[in-house]
Amino acid sequence: MEDLDFRLRPRPRVAVVGAGWSGLAAAVALVERAEVSLLEAAPQVGGRARRVAADGESIDNGQHILLGAYRDTLAVITRVEGDVRKLFLRLPLELHFPGLVRLRAPRHCPAPLNVAMALACARGLDWRDKWGMLRLATALSLREPPSGMSVSSLLAAHGQTERARRFIWEPLCVAALNTQAHEASARVFARVIRDALMHGRADSDLLIPRHDLSRIFPDLALTYLEARGGVVRTRALVRGIRTTEAGVSLRLDDKTEEFDAAICALPPHAAAAILRESADAAGLCATLESYDYEPIITCYLWYPPGTRLPSPMIGLSGAIAQWAFDRGSLGGAPGLIAVVVSAAARLREATGPSLAESIDAELRREFPALPPPVRSRVITDRRATFRCTPGVSTPACRLPSGPLYFAGDHMIPGYPATLESAVRSGGSAARLLLADLLAG
Repeated sequence: MEDLDFRLRPRPRVAVVGAGWSGLAAAVALVERAEVSLLEAAPQVGGRARRVAADGESIDNGQHILLGAYRDTLAVITRVEGDVRKLFLRLPLELHFPGLVRLRAPRHCPAPLNVAMALACARGLDWRDKWGMLRLATALSLREPPSGMSVSSLLAAHGQTERARRFIWEPLCVAALNTQAHEASARVFARVIRDALMHGRADSDLLIPRHDLSRIFPDLALTYLEARGGVVRTRALVRGIRTTEAGVSLRLDDKTEEFDAAICALPPHAAAAILRESADAAGLCATLESYDYEPIITCYLWYPPGTRLPSPMIGLSGAIAQWAFDRGSLGGAPGLIAVVVSAAARLREATGPSLAESIDAELRREFPALPPPVRSRVITDRRATFRCTPGVSTPACRLPSGPLYFAGDHMIPGYPATLESAVRSGGSAARLLLADLLAG
C-alpha cells in the first residue's frame, strides 16, 4: 500500500548534500522513489574513502578495512551490483605481530566458540594472558561497562596482562575507535567487540579491499544513480541550508534552489557551517561543533617489485605505526606497502618526508630484508574521525521545523566513526525522510 501511495503522488524533489559514503547510501536508498540531486563540493565523490592519483597510479586517501559484521555496507555494495567476493579479500580475524604474537580465528567454528579456539591456539600468549582475555570477553558479552569508563580502566579492572593489552586489546581499540585506550570509551569498545566476535562466525572476518576504494562503492553508486535518473553534481558548494514553508532551501554560490526535502550528509564541522542561518538549529550546531577529532595517517612506500610481507596485514610493534598492508598481494602495484598510523594527533607536526623515513626505518627493523623504498607518499586526514571518548553526544536526526535530515558516521549513537556507521546512517535518514513524506 505504501508503494502504491508513492506511485500515485508526484515524485518528491530531494537534495542530498555531501557525496561521501553516507550521502551515497542515502541517495541510493531514495533514487527509485524520489527525484534525487546529489551535491558534492569536491571534484569527486567518495569523501574520506576514495581513490587519489599518485604519479599516474591510483591509491586511496586512507587505508580501510571492513569487517564481516558490516552488514549495511555489504548490502548497499551488493545493491549497486558490486560483487563482494571479487572486491574484497576475506580473511579470518588475525592479529599477527611477527615473532611476537599470532592469533587467528578458525574458519569453520561458530561464534563465540571461534574466539575461544583462537585464544587456545594463539602463539606468544601464555595461559595467564589467555585466561584473562577469555574472562574479559565473557564479561563484555554479558553487560556493558559504565558509561564514563575508559578502555584502559576497563582492562585494568579485569586484570589484563601487559602482553594482552599491548598486542590484542589496545591495537583493536585504536583500529576500531581511532582513539587511544586511555581516552577511548569502554562502552563503545564493548559494543564493537560484541558485534564482531559474539554473534555470527563470519562477523569477525577481515575484508581487505582488492581495488581502490572508489571502485569498491562510489563508482558503482554513481552508475546506479545515473541509470535511475539521479543527478550527481560535483563542485557544487552549498553555503547555506534552511527549512521553508514549502520544504528546504539550499544556497549555492550563484543561486538558491528549492527542494521538498533534504539530507545533510556532511562531517559535523561542515554541517554546522551551513546550518547557521537556520533559526532553530542553534542547539544542533552546538552539538556538531563540540566534537574533537583524531587524524589518521597513511604512508605509502613503494619498494622494488617482488617485495612482500609475510601476510597481507601485519601488526607493527614499534612506536609510530600500528598496521602494514601488502597492497601488492591485493592487486595493487607490486612492492607497494601501505602503513597506517591511527590516533595520530601526536604526529601533527611531522612532515611527510621525515615521517616516511621514520616509518620505513620502523618497517625495516621488523623486516631486515626489506630493500630501501623507491619513493613514498604520506596522506594525512586531520579530521579522519571524531575522538570516541565517553559521553560523546549524537546530534538530532532531523530539524523540528521541516524536512531536513542528517546523516554521517557521527550519527549512530554508541558507535565509532566507521564506513558502516556512515552507510547505516545514510540508509536510516532516507527511510525516515520517505516515511515522513508518506505520512504527510
